[in-house]
Amino acid sequence: MKLKKYVNYLFILGSLLSSSFFASAQVRKIKIDEAIGLSISNSHQLRYDSARITEASAALLEARGKKLPDVSFSGSHIRLNNMDLQIKTVRSSDSIPRPRSKISSATYGLVNFSVPLYSGSRIKYGIESARYLAEAAKFDAIGNRDEIILNTINAFDNLYKAKAAVDLVKENLGSAKERVKQFTSFERNGVIPRNDLLKVELQQSNIELSVLDAENNWKLANINMNIMLGLPDSTTLEPDINSFEAVDKLLAVEAFIQAAQQHRSDVFSLELRKKAAAIGIKAVKSELYPSIAITGGYIALYIPNLVTVTNILNVGIGVQYSLSSLWKNNSKVQQAQARDIQVQASQALLSDAIRLQVHEAYLEYVLSIKKIDTYKNAVAQAEENYSIVKNKYDNALATTTDLLDADVAQLQSRLNYAFSQADASAAYSKLLKAAGILDNSTKK
Repeated sequence: MKLKKYVNYLFILGSLLSSSFFASAQVRKIKIDEAIGLSISNSHQLRYDSARITEASAALLEARGKKLPDVSFSGSHIRLNNMDLQIKTVRSSDSIPRPRSKISSATYGLVNFSVPLYSGSRIKYGIESARYLAEAAKFDAIGNRDEIILNTINAFDNLYKAKAAVDLVKENLGSAKERVKQFTSFERNGVIPRNDLLKVELQQSNIELSVLDAENNWKLANINMNIMLGLPDSTTLEPDINSFEAVDKLLAVEAFIQAAQQHRSDVFSLELRKKAAAIGIKAVKSELYPSIAITGGYIALYIPNLVTVTNILNVGIGVQYSLSSLWKNNSKVQQAQARDIQVQASQALLSDAIRLQVHEAYLEYVLSIKKIDTYKNAVAQAEENYSIVKNKYDNALATTTDLLDADVAQLQSRLNYAFSQADASAAYSKLLKAAGILDNSTKK
């Protein structure tokens, strides 16, 4: 009795734990635009890019700050070791000694300032270069944003494909179980041999394994999507199939190439970096010129029992020139010119890459559209084939193997058709990203 009571307690506890688990799991139907918004708001990459933009903006402020005056202050209070000091006063040819003074401390303060007047345009070039680099950092962030959007769309498509696979394979499993029941009855009544029953039972076992694999893939795709969107791992996502929008009319490939040249963020980023590199050459060459600035200062000094100095002001013009720049500057110019050539080469490489990427994405999308029509026809053909084979089997004109093969072909055609819709959506998104207009399309 105690053992039975203990088992009952365990059963109740297990029921409570399982019910609390399923209660904690949230089912959420999600659309592609909602998924994109969540992935952007929870992206660590975009937070990193935001920090880079802030850093580049601060560098621009630093460059502008070089036009402002430099002001410095220094002061000190010094303790001395009771220094004796005697100062002689000179009158004509006679020197009259003054009383000795014991000096034990000294205090002084200095204030210096400098206002740049001319620096060979180094400050101007520094500001221009920093501004170009700050703008380039913003375009880099836009490019990463497009990459995040495309990754989200791909993850959304994979989640839909995984869920469709689970539903279709489970549906096929139900048919397989019904077939096993039917064949079991036939085998008992001696209508079919034992071997035919074993074949359908083996197919049911294989489908059950396929269900386990499909469910495992779906769970992994769901967890991956939850991580991207910043949702709890227990959230069960149901992708909305209506998110896959069909394209009414596909433009020519040259239209997408032209759009890429006009909208891709990496094109703008490289153009800005090219301008910054050209400014860098001018900035290095400007080091051959002197720097001129207005200088000034204030001095205060107090030595007890000796002297008190206040309100000593000075102002003037200072010139600074590094003679070593005459033989050191040439190597710096060569380095700056090399950086400029590297950026120009990068632009040429990017132009070629854009044409290849657009063509590749365009052909992939056209192929995916053709596959949808082909797989749609294949579903109708597979269903008709299964119906014919089933009719033949019922009339003893086809074998059990023929029937099972027709069933497998029917399932595969349905899977291919379901997957082709998601693949077409992902292919079109890839084409839009290659053309630099993916983010614009998701905002519509």
